[in-house]
Amino acid sequence: MVLSVKVLFGPAVAIFLSAIILLSCFTNLIPYLSYYTFLSSPYISTEPVPKCDIFRGEWVPDPSSPLYTNETCAYIQNHQNCLMYGRPDLEFLKWRWKPDGCDLPRFDPHKFFQVVGNKTLAFVGDSLARNHYQSLLCLLSKVALPKDLSNPEKPHDGNKIMFYEAYNFTIYTMWSPFLVRFEEIADGMFNLYLDEPGEWLPSVPRFDYLILSAANWFTRQTYFYERGQLVGGRYVALNITTNLTSNRYSHRMAFRTSLRALNGVGFRGKVIVRTVSPMSHFEGGAYDKGGDCPRKRPYWANETAPMSELERDFYNEQVEEFNEAAARGMDMVLMDPTIAMLKRPDGHPSRYGHWPDQKLTMYNDCIHWCLPGPIDAWNDMLLHILAG
Repeated sequence: MVLSVKVLFGPAVAIFLSAIILLSCFTNLIPYLSYYTFLSSPYISTEPVPKCDIFRGEWVPDPSSPLYTNETCAYIQNHQNCLMYGRPDLEFLKWRWKPDGCDLPRFDPHKFFQVVGNKTLAFVGDSLARNHYQSLLCLLSKVALPKDLSNPEKPHDGNKIMFYEAYNFTIYTMWSPFLVRFEEIADGMFNLYLDEPGEWLPSVPRFDYLILSAANWFTRQTYFYERGQLVGGRYVALNITTNLTSNRYSHRMAFRTSLRALNGVGFRGKVIVRTVSPMSHFEGGAYDKGGDCPRKRPYWANETAPMSELERDFYNEQVEEFNEAAARGMDMVLMDPTIAMLKRPDGHPSRYGHWPDQKLTMYNDCIHWCLPGPIDAWNDMLLHILAG
């Protein structure tokens, strides 16, 4: 037996396998023989193991406590401070995003700082980008607190600069709900200049990472301008003949203009395009007609999380524009939490983003996300992307 093993595998392996065979006479170790023989086989595939898609999976129960609360983090905006406003059910905090076929570790602030040390990260977008940014600040607050370097003369302009001195790491958040240049011409009515990037573009040379996102504001009353001329609009009266009356058009052109502009200025950092966050979790009416998001748990694996036609169109456009820009050679990653968040109708503030006697147009908020809450998983995904 020893001789035959030696002939087949060589002297060193023969000694090792012979020892296992002898030992198996007295123990139940014989299954290991076939295991080590397999490891020695010259027919093991050398194909690389495919990477796991962290954006496809399910929410699984997680009894551990959130990594922060409204009492330990000072960066939670009131409208998302569900615990402060007395949300009674806390089960929405007891879930973790689990990709199919692999695991996505919970956010580790120490590892994050190791990855982003001496770098700059920017969020460009609307209030969902701010929601994401504030989640990140809260998760990092267990390790370090930043210095606020924002312009003190413009405390409410939506642009913030946070600097973590010990790590030489800076976070920018830049308010640009349409990504392209815009101006408000009346309450809730805007001119969009679809071929002109927003005011954030001149700042990009200082960024190492840029997270770009937008969607919700394209449902507002808007006029479309290109080359300085009115070419269309949505939910507005037009005195021109045009077929450009869909917010699908304005949304697509905003992403196209922004991504092409980044390529045009030769941005050398990493662009992260974050796909649409759900807008369809309102039940019983629209956001301004008494609609609410009363569900108390995620959708199960055997349930279909509904996706509106508008969300599907916006999502597809974002992916298509991302693919076109990536084909031009830019360093880009698609951050795709859409499916994960469609499954979390229970994670919104609803009525717990304000006091009961406050009169608001959107009394029940089913757009933004409680902090802490499901949106914290976006930073699990972000760390996975940056560390990859």
